Amino acid sequence: MTELYELTARDAASLIRNGDISPVDLVESVLSQIKRLEPRLKAWVYLDEDAVIKDAKLKEHALNSDSNLGPLHGVPIGLKDIYHNSSIPTTACSKVYANFIPDYDATTVSKLKQAGAIMLGKTVTTEFACSDPSPTINPWNPAHTPGGSSSGSAVSVSSRMCPAALGSQTVGSVLRPASYNGVVGFKPTIGRVSRYGVVPVSWTLDTVGWMTRTVKDAALLLSVMDGHDPNDPISTTLSEIFDGDIDTITNPKIGVIRDFFIDEADAETQRRFLDSVDKLTKAGAEVVDIRLPDSFSYAISDQQLIMSVEGAAFHKPMFAVQSGDYQPGIRAMIQRGLDADATSYSDALERRLRFVADMNAIANKVDVLLTPSTPSPALPDITNTGNTMFQGPWTYCGLPTITIPSGLSDSGMPLGIQLIGQCLNEPLLLAVSGWCEAVMGIELDPNL
Repeated sequence: MTELYELTARDAASLIRNGDISPVDLVESVLSQIKRLEPRLKAWVYLDEDAVIKDAKLKEHALNSDSNLGPLHGVPIGLKDIYHNSSIPTTACSKVYANFIPDYDATTVSKLKQAGAIMLGKTVTTEFACSDPSPTINPWNPAHTPGGSSSGSAVSVSSRMCPAALGSQTVGSVLRPASYNGVVGFKPTIGRVSRYGVVPVSWTLDTVGWMTRTVKDAALLLSVMDGHDPNDPISTTLSEIFDGDIDTITNPKIGVIRDFFIDEADAETQRRFLDSVDKLTKAGAEVVDIRLPDSFSYAISDQQLIMSVEGAAFHKPMFAVQSGDYQPGIRAMIQRGLDADATSYSDALERRLRFVADMNAIANKVDVLLTPSTPSPALPDITNTGNTMFQGPWTYCGLPTITIPSGLSDSGMPLGIQLIGQCLNEPLLLAVSGWCEAVMGIELDPNL
């Protein structure tokens, strides 16, 4: 018998609407799973059990009173600890923000609440969503990194402590930990979902994202949070809102990028990735090779420069008086940004315009691009959060990206494939990803 905490977000919402399960029973099951696993996995930084149960009872009452229900009614969602949730601490897992309690909700949080979701609690992030590893434990093997910066969100979804959780990605902070933990990680086109009320790293690069256990759940969350927000200056004005339904697709055209993304992967990841490509080809995909543009050569270094300068701009007032309260990795990043000259930053921004145009051009040649999600499985090293180089370029150019599980490595760690879509064409990306998910037939569970 399936335990309630094992339900996907879509299935849980459907069962609640049909009266087959209650929101109270669902959150009690999830809270029981958290109580069992949290001492070991350290995925949560804030959880108010009484408030969660109270909210679930309100959702139960709404069911009984036949109110108009949202698509996530009664479904508990985790929030990375950089999302403002009014009257609840948002610490960014830092001493610097230890006492910060926002008085408003992030736009994403507000939309989730409007859809009937229950805000379960705050998941652990690396400090200010940057490089220093968090205390969170990879549920597949405690000796291996869980990834970052959205480590708590990825681990909580993988270990069935919640069906979905929000993360964020400035370089690789959604898709990398999602892949390392064997779940789906989704990052929409930059600007498609509002960043208002999310503690920033880099205004040029920051993108919200989330972890789920299925592509359909990733699509459901997009349908809830999609849309223009005047509070976010880069928010898209796209008039058509995604409804959450994934079209049926056959024989998708998939562009495989062999230079860099296969060349830089370890031997096992290369072999497993090519096995996945072969499986998709046999299922009917049209697979073509895609070459990277020359502008790719400077993208990764320019991205790091822009991130450090813009991160320094945000942190400068606090850093001036509390530099000792920052962990070593983010302290060094801020200092690099403060030391950078304006001309170098300006040159990087200008080169990015060329890179964005080039990457849009190659994305438009096919339905989706395809790469391994990471250069290797999660490494047996908890002193870092893993290599970001396979996700960073897509965050840098802003294209929508998703990782789906593709199996386990010889060492028993999750592997994933990364699909990249056309700008603002999330419906096509999700349709092809859903097709790939069905063909791959992989559902990973650490069975804790």
